[in-house]
Amino acid sequence: QVQLVESGGGFLQAGGSLRLSCLASGDFPRGGAVAWFRQGPGKEREFVAAIRWIGGRTLYEGSAEGRFTISRDNAKNTVWLQMNSLKPEDTAVYSCAVGSYMRRSASDYSAWGAGTQVTVSS
Repeated sequence: QVQLVESGGGFLQAGGSLRLSCLASGDFPRGGAVAWFRQGPGKEREFVAAIRWIGGRTLYEGSAEGRFTISRDNAKNTVWLQMNSLKPEDTAVYSCAVGSYMRRSASDYSAWGAGTQVTVSS
């Protein structure tokens, strides 16, 4: 069984930074990837970024490129999402997910965390 636990969310003003953490445990695909998704109020869930456990190759959604950085520590089974220059439109519940492939589609990820709330005020 795979367990993912996110942390690091919070309330902050526009322009600020946050670092989210995703701790993975259990039998997750170590040759696969971890992704961050988000779902804002009244919006559909959207892909933010992903990283492969092996090699560290990354993939970003357009609005995250240049502001967000995804990284991982294989020894700690942890993936981080460093978010800078946050905007009110970044307000969402951020969830991490693991899958066998690094893809943008939520359906490609088999296990999910409960999420952590990020609220950015203007």
